[in-house]
Amino acid sequence: QVQLVESGGGLVQPGGSLKLSCAASRIIFSAADMRWYRQAPGKQRELVATITTGGSTNYTPSVKGRFTISRDNAKRMVYLQMNSLKPEDTAVYYCNSANFPSYWGQGTQVTVSS
Repeated sequence: QVQLVESGGGLVQPGGSLKLSCAASRIIFSAADMRWYRQAPGKQRELVATITTGGSTNYTPSVKGRFTISRDNAKRMVYLQMNSLKPEDTAVYYCNSANFPSYWGQGTQVTVSS
């Protein structure tokens, strides 16, 4: 079964924090680099952060130092801790697996606004 379920989005004021979660099925998660993407209205989907199976991470420059990607291999979960949020972080956030790069979940909406 191929499944990705994102959660944890919401409305937050600038400077606030949110933690996103992604639950993945075994076939999606096993031995796969995992990624978080986001898509703002009228813009292309953007790669935000990547975590390898070994735990190495990489971030797009606009979120480096503010966002942290992590994974729990036992629970097949991927997380995105987002701090110091800015209005330009407003988007639908999606997690994605390098094993199934064409498969997307429903995403979770993050809105940063006062």
